[in-house]
Amino acid sequence: MARRSLGPGLDGVLVIAKTAGPTSHDLVAIIRRLAQTKRVGHGGTLDPFASGVLPLFLGRATRLAEYHLGADKLYRATVCFGATSTTDDLEGELTPGDGPTPTRVAIEGALSSLRGRIRQRPPDFSAIKVGGRRAYALARAGETVELRERDVMIHRLEVASWDESDPARPIVVLEVACSAGTYIRALARDLGVALGCGAYLGALTRTASGSFDLDGAVPLETLQAAAAEGPAGLVPFLRPIDAGLENLPRVAVGTAAVIDLARGKAVRPPEGLELATASGRGLPIRLVDGEGRLVALATLKGDRLWPDKVFIEPQPVPVG
Repeated sequence: MARRSLGPGLDGVLVIAKTAGPTSHDLVAIIRRLAQTKRVGHGGTLDPFASGVLPLFLGRATRLAEYHLGADKLYRATVCFGATSTTDDLEGELTPGDGPTPTRVAIEGALSSLRGRIRQRPPDFSAIKVGGRRAYALARAGETVELRERDVMIHRLEVASWDESDPARPIVVLEVACSAGTYIRALARDLGVALGCGAYLGALTRTASGSFDLDGAVPLETLQAAAAEGPAGLVPFLRPIDAGLENLPRVAVGTAAVIDLARGKAVRPPEGLELATASGRGLPIRLVDGEGRLVALATLKGDRLWPDKVFIEPQPVPVG
């Protein structure tokens, strides 16, 4: 059930169903106005022409956004064959390819080399910085962009549908499950290279980002209508600030421990709790109160849980 976290203001996660057109930063700016706060961030950029799941983090949830950036992603990607693009997608300048028109059998065979851990060269028109400047700015200025290949993981890459109604320009829709940092535009480009005919990304929908999926995402228009009378209208759509972090261990602590944690003090784990495995994997531990609300992220050191990030305010000490 969606609810607010501890503390004043709007704190939590909004999972938006982005439409093609606006940038991720455009949506951040819109939600800032609707929520009347500057503390809004997003969990992974989507290109303007792309649609799908875009998690936004409000208030204290912005302090947890870093833990979402490495989450795996799911995409539905439309790849067009028979041409290459300067941007590796439909927004670039297209050049007809020279190779033979691919068949579905040939495409499915070529996909095998793009699965698993692969080396991928990011698109020239990307936000990666080269010498302090964005690669897309260099490319637009006509300068040569040399981007290093990087390791990415393609967990799943399958044909979802095949359209050869235009025999000279067939289209395939791919289902892609991949690691963060994967460029689907580059995947389309490299598929075209493998087939010798050229290819570019014609459409893209992110169907999941970590545990956030498209079925649970909310259209921007719905949020705008809800906030027409003020920021409070967004509250029913807010998920807890630690939503999507179910992979992190979760430990409930008592009232006395909550008070200590709010003051930055270490606390003992509840009796019989084994956290050494999580600590050994370098995972922070979510400490929650009796109502399940996030109090702090902590690290196990010795026999104490030391707070790294605290999400509640210390209560004033009574005088007299």
